[in-house]
This record gives sequence, structure tokens and C-alpha cells, in this order.
Amino acid sequence: MHRLLPDPGRCAVVGVLNVTPDSFFDGGRYLDVDDALEHGEAMWRAGADLIDVGGESTRPGAARVDADTEISRILPVIKELAGAGVGVSVDTTRAAVAEAALAAGAIIVNDVSGGLADPDMARTVADAGVPFILMHWRGHSANMDTLAEYRDVVADVRDELAQRVDAALAAGVARDAIVIDPGLGFAKRAEHNWTLLRRLDVLRDMGFPVLIGASRKRFLGSLLAAEDGTPRSPDGREQATAAISALVAAAGAWGVRVHDVESSLDAVTVASALSDEEAP
Repeated sequence: MHRLLPDPGRCAVVGVLNVTPDSFFDGGRYLDVDDALEHGEAMWRAGADLIDVGGESTRPGAARVDADTEISRILPVIKELAGAGVGVSVDTTRAAVAEAALAAGAIIVNDVSGGLADPDMARTVADAGVPFILMHWRGHSANMDTLAEYRDVVADVRDELAQRVDAALAAGVARDAIVIDPGLGFAKRAEHNWTLLRRLDVLRDMGFPVLIGASRKRFLGSLLAAEDGTPRSPDGREQATAAISALVAAAGAWGVRVHDVESSLDAVTVASALSDEEAP
């Protein structure tokens, strides 16, 4: 495993820090630098293995912001967190943003487009020699729901991720620096997400660490809907998120990307203990 990729001896827990006004759960909560720093540091103290900082919302239907806006949101936060010894990844689809974030102290690039949105991204990551999280993606948030058509969602996601891996390797990214993510909720309906979670073994067989980002997403809201069909609100999906964290940890995921670190850390710790015959 790459030296900069967290390896805590259990499923890694990645804390989400959205420095945006419009993310689906925490949009606007951490747009102020001081608020963002307080939350990032709190997640780190709670046991997060990595804090994933993003400055552009990727919720369904979200409009894009320009690179300068994205950089202005995240750079002060990354500099302060990294300077305090916090392990930081940058959540971006732009090479220029990734380059600025890495210069500010980020140690991992998490690209929800898997390198598709910016042809310079893979080379930027390769030149920096840092881990590269490649998510399955078919298009930007504004229209991604129209792209949720699959012949076989497991095979299609595996094959499309394999193409992104090949492109990253061709650009010079080291094999041990690659993490893959099936992109739950990105150009996927609820049934696609559940099928991918059931067949995590197919992604693991690709030979790369697997990151799962299910935290508080709408397919959990639909599952937990009220009798009248009203989806459970995002802040009522945390127990379901922790359940997913435990299940994917038991299935061999490298990490989970979550909003609430403590509950998922407990969940993956339980999953680790159940798989360890020497645990007390």
C-alpha cells in the first residue's frame, strides 16, 4: 500500500468536510474558515484517518463553480489542517485545484470524475507522487441522473473503472497509489447502489483498495421513507450509514467516506473485531 495512504489495520474512516454553500447535507455549515477548521479538527480528534476537503458541491443537480472560487474556499482550510498535522485529501475534479491543494499540504487527490473531467488531472497526480482516488462517473451533477442506464451495473462499473485505472497508469500514476470508488449515487439509481454494495467482491478482485461513499445519501432516505413515502431526511440517515460502514468493512473495503466519523468508526471497529479470531 502507498506510504501516504492510511492503513490503520481496519477499514479507514474518511471524514467529509464540504466548504460549500450547497452540498446536500452540510452545505453552508462550514463555508466560514473557522467553522471548517473546527469541524475538521473535531473529526480528526474523533479518530478520522483522513479529512476530505472539497470546495464544489457534487450533489445531484448542483451547478459548477469556477476554479478560483473552489481554490479560495479550500486553500485556507487545507493549509491550517495540514499545518496542524491532519491528514488531508482534496475532493476536486480540476488539476489546477489539485495542484494548489497539494502545494498547501494535501496528500491525496480524490477525483469524483476518475480523471475524466480534466485531462491534466492524472499527470498532475503522477508528478506529485500521491495517491489517486478514482470514482466511477459518467457526467457532472447537473445531468448525471439522466445517465443511470446500465446493461449490467456491476460489470459496467467495473469495466469503466478499469478504463480510468488504465488511463491513470498510462499517465504515470503508480499502481499502489490507486484507490477505486464505485460512485454510489452518481449516475445511479437506488437499485444500482444496492447491487454494487452486494457485489463488492467484484471491485475488490480488481486488485485495488476500494472506498465506499454511502453517507446519508438519498438511496438510504428512500429505504427509510415514512409510510406516506416521504424520504427520511439526511440527518436521520446516520444509523443506516453506520450499518453500511460495518457491512462494507466486513466485505473488505479499504475505507468509508462519511459525515459522522464517530458512528462509522465504531461500526468498522466492530467489523474488524468480528473478523479477528484473537479479538477479546
